Amino acid sequence: MSSSVALWLLLVLFLIILAGFFSAAEIGIMSINRYRLRHLVKQGHSRAILVQNQLNHPEKLLSSVLIGNTLSNILASMAMTFIGQTLYQDAGVAIAEGLLTISLLVFAEMTPKTWAALHPEKVSFAIIHLLRAVQCVFLPLSALTTYLAHKMLSMIGVSKKHVNRDQLSYEELRAVVNETDSVLLTKEHQNMLVSLLDLERANVEDIMIPRGEIVGIDITEPWVDVLEHLMTIQHTRIPLFQHHIDDLIGVIHIRDVVQLALNHELSVDALLKLAEKPIFVPASTPLNMQILQFRAKKGRSGFVVNEYGDLMGLITLEDILEEVVGEFTTDVHDLFQEVIPQSDGEYLIDATISIKQLTRTLGWEFPSLGPRTLSGLIIEYLGYIPPIDCCLQFYNYQITVLRISGQMIKSVRVKKIEQD
Repeated sequence: MSSSVALWLLLVLFLIILAGFFSAAEIGIMSINRYRLRHLVKQGHSRAILVQNQLNHPEKLLSSVLIGNTLSNILASMAMTFIGQTLYQDAGVAIAEGLLTISLLVFAEMTPKTWAALHPEKVSFAIIHLLRAVQCVFLPLSALTTYLAHKMLSMIGVSKKHVNRDQLSYEELRAVVNETDSVLLTKEHQNMLVSLLDLERANVEDIMIPRGEIVGIDITEPWVDVLEHLMTIQHTRIPLFQHHIDDLIGVIHIRDVVQLALNHELSVDALLKLAEKPIFVPASTPLNMQILQFRAKKGRSGFVVNEYGDLMGLITLEDILEEVVGEFTTDVHDLFQEVIPQSDGEYLIDATISIKQLTRTLGWEFPSLGPRTLSGLIIEYLGYIPPIDCCLQFYNYQITVLRISGQMIKSVRVKKIEQD
């Protein structure tokens, strides 16, 4: 082999490597994690800043990469044609072009692009300075091709001004959180972040304490009864009302009651004087908005009303926080006496429990739409208020009605039916 042929082969080898460089640069920069890149930019990482500048003008990046790749391939083809012609005449040209095609596919396309796709950050930071130098060489031709490309795009009605890059939809953001490596983000933290995202999709009506379960004090009762309620009540904020809960007067904190008692000043008038004005919340208010309203009003609880102003229930800041972090206990049975497991595997359940709370406690699946309580769900399913000892099969659960009070089912016995 003559020295001239050897030099031409070295030139081909160099051009293949150059084509691989442009292929790796294109895939590496375009595949890099944009959110990690922004984090590095904020930290002042010099190479991250240069890569971010490239992504801010993708047309210039693609122009330089494609020009370099195309020129490398063309020059390599010309060189291999000359080598094949010199060595084996016309047959040598076909052999040389076949070898070049395989070499370009393997060493200038597949290998560098695969490497760059697997390690985009490493590749991008490694080649960014060399890429910027090459861009300076190709600047005139790159500017011309970029201008012509913009003209072609504008002719078909495409404008880069209308392109929104890197914006994630709600579902995409949810998927990002769920698919994050457990080493970087624990499952518990993933669930908390997803719950935060879900706050705007849930309303206060979904997690409120139903009207019938609101515990308060009727100040029109004899003072002895009022005192008894004050001593036995288990809540820190106590609604005060006249005759019925719809006639709300205010809310008083238990610490104020204790202070009045210590000062021997406890009376109905003193309670009314210290009672805070109740906060009313529309039932359709999203949970994320309600948190902001609690913060603005420096409140921790509100009374949920429908569009007609009728009282529907009570929402507290603690209820919303539990939607994010879960129950404030490790043993739900210690906190919720509404669900009592039996030795035979069945459960005694307070039918006034909310469906969401029941699902969270036992992990069972119930309809998320419709009635908010187990009692309401059973009554809707049957179409009437069942008698005591009524037994029904609802989805995969066998439910026996144990106690009824007024128009509500108070307690049931539930057995999960195992599917074959």
